[in-house]
Parts: sequence; C-alpha cells; structure tokens
Amino acid sequence: MEPKLIMVSVGKSGVKIPMHIQEAIFVTSSGNYKKCPPPDKPEIAFIGRSNVGKSSLINMLVGRKSLAKTSARPGKTQLINHFLVNKSFYLVDLPGYGWAQASKTQRIGWNEMVNQYLLHRENLVSLFVLLDIRLPPQKIDLIFINWLINNNIPFTLLLTKADKISKQQITIQLNNFKQILAVTSTNPLNYFVTSSKNQLGKSEILDFIEQIVIGYKMV
Repeated sequence: MEPKLIMVSVGKSGVKIPMHIQEAIFVTSSGNYKKCPPPDKPEIAFIGRSNVGKSSLINMLVGRKSLAKTSARPGKTQLINHFLVNKSFYLVDLPGYGWAQASKTQRIGWNEMVNQYLLHRENLVSLFVLLDIRLPPQKIDLIFINWLINNNIPFTLLLTKADKISKQQITIQLNNFKQILAVTSTNPLNYFVTSSKNQLGKSEILDFIEQIVIGYKMV
C-alpha cells in the first residue's frame, strides 16, 4: 500500500509544490541521546544496514553532495548526527546496523546508543528504515522491524538503489517485500521506492516529511 499523505502543498495552478530545502546544516554528533540538541523541533531519523545508501539518500533529499558523510567503507556513521533543515526540523543520521567488520563491543555499543535514542527521544516523530531493494529483507532487518513494532515506534520503509534494477524487477521485488513483511506486521507498511542517483522518490519523501512536520507543529 502506498503511503497516504494527509496534506499537500499546491500552487495557484493546483499543481503540488515539493518542499523547498533552503538550508541544511550539520549541528552536532552525539554518543548519547541525552547529549543531542534540545528537543524543541520535530526530528526525522534514518537507519538501515551498513552500506544501504543512507548518507547518499540524505544528501539527495537536501540537495547537498556532502552534508552527510559517505564512504565506500561500511560503518562510517558511528554517532547520532543531527542536521538542521530550514531552521524548523532535524534530519538525523543514525549508525547503520549489521556491520560485521566492527568488533562485537563496538556493535553492542552502537546498538544500545541507537535503541536508547529511539525509545527516549521525545521529539522523534518518524523513522525511515532503509532496505536495499535488490535484496530480500535480511534476518537482521526483520528483527529490527519487529523491535520497532513491539515498541510502537513509527517508521516508514525506504527501498534504496532502485536505479540498479529494471522496472519489472522493481515490481517483482515490491511483491516479495510485501509478502515477507506481511508476516512481520499485520498492518500495511508505508514505503517509498528511491534512488539517490536519479532522485527517484525525492519529492514524495519531502512531501511526507513536510506533512509530519506540519502535524507536529499543530499539536
């Protein structure tokens, strides 16, 4: 099921206007949710397995090539990174999970840091979970999604790297995702098909974020 957008911005012609990112700046990196910026603005976080294209997707959304640090080496993001967008909300780049080359102690530390952030960050309004559309959901993905559901943490799936497969393969993979994830959740899961290379899904995701931010400010 496609995500349902409650509100959209339209111009005089009736055409939907994508949210305009005027400014996106790095604020701080934190090793503990208690050291994050004051929770005075809505916050949207991104997470996924290492090397799923998380930093590239954040850069694509804000129109900056190197706001979030990208690397060919998995595990580049090791702290909670806050970016202030349009002075009105935060995008948060969380450490990826499942990086086998990190030590067990490092992985446990990252997992605990992220879990505490997700459970206790009071202004976190939505979480984007990134999955590589070329692959079936991995066991670690399903474990994490189950954890989110059990802890009532709202999330949306971003299926990345769609430019690397054909439209027919995308359709096949979407059906596979739906079948596999139906076992995990009895409720329909929202998702967007994305590509950082050709900006697929950018306007739809920004619209989605805009409505989340509007809804937060109206509460």
